Amino acid sequence: MMKRFCVYDGMGMMLLKQAGIPCGILTSENSPIVKARAEKLKLDYLYLGVGSRVNGECLTKLQAAQRICDELGITLAEVCFVGDDINDIDLLSHVGYPCCPPNARPEVKALNGIRILNTPGGQGAIREASDRILSTEERII
Repeated sequence: MMKRFCVYDGMGMMLLKQAGIPCGILTSENSPIVKARAEKLKLDYLYLGVGSRVNGECLTKLQAAQRICDELGITLAEVCFVGDDINDIDLLSHVGYPCCPPNARPEVKALNGIRILNTPGGQGAIREASDRILSTEERII
């Protein structure tokens, strides 16, 4: 198995963390490569195999995000989520700052309130979202 990560995305998450904004990955993949990347970046949250039965539990991305919000004492309205496929639609529909890359599925790009980023997924879309969050014009927290 091979997976490619964009260093810009990693730096974007590190900048968010430096600003005191918790970061994480919610993915349907159950990949040791993604786990290693999350550990390298020292992300606050990692949910692998979302939507699959893991350790006797089966959470959707929305349920996993709500669990994180409950732990942090925030609401989904205070969350940014970047998604690109149909399994992201439910969570994107509930967060306050939904984003997707321009190469997302048409169903995702059609969501009400979605912010379509300029940068394709896998090429720095997370960095673009993090830059927007940290900018004074689009600060969400």
